[in-house]
Amino acid sequence: MQEYLHGIVIALKGVPITLAVSLVAVLIGLVVGLLVATAKRSRFRILRIIGTIYVDVLRGTPLLVQVLILAYGVPQIINSLFGVSFHWEIKIVIGFVACGINSSAYMAEIIRSGLQAIDVGQSEAARSLGLSSRQTMRYIIVPQAFRIIVPALGNEFITLIKETSILSMVGIVEVTRQGQLWASQSFLFFQAYIGVAIVYLAMTLTLSRLVNYIERRMARSDRS
Repeated sequence: MQEYLHGIVIALKGVPITLAVSLVAVLIGLVVGLLVATAKRSRFRILRIIGTIYVDVLRGTPLLVQVLILAYGVPQIINSLFGVSFHWEIKIVIGFVACGINSSAYMAEIIRSGLQAIDVGQSEAARSLGLSSRQTMRYIIVPQAFRIIVPALGNEFITLIKETSILSMVGIVEVTRQGQLWASQSFLFFQAYIGVAIVYLAMTLTLSRLVNYIERRMARSDRS
């Protein structure tokens, strides 16, 4: 029993990195996803095409492959094209960028669905009051859409927490990597990975309950 508890303690050491990467990735995904969602709804065909290709490529390829391209492929290309010896000094940046970009493709679809859920009559009413298209989006459409997509944003954050385990492949010492390092030293593989699983389960269940609570609060607020 002591080995299992020790496995949990070891895995807990990686929680700050896991949560930091997930939080930063969600914020990056939210900002970039809003831009991509806006591009996909643009009246300019070229922007719609670019937005669609962006989403299709990122959603159609595994996050693991994207992480490996960023961690090992990008330095190789920079070295060969510019003759500069480039490597990632701070590996957690790989997690921020890779997970953030990957998340932005899913965020774009979440945001787009939220924007489409707003009645078109509200845009027409805002314009009749003299608001520009940008002001209408900023003050009328986006705030309402954000309330609609909050549960989906919470679920995306929970998904990212689990997907950060992929970062162990490039040496980022998050929860899974902590378990791997201890397992390779102690040869207690079952205990190590059970500890990792329990830590992930604790994080995701806690956040799931929090998302459900926020969703209920927002539903009560809308009824009142």
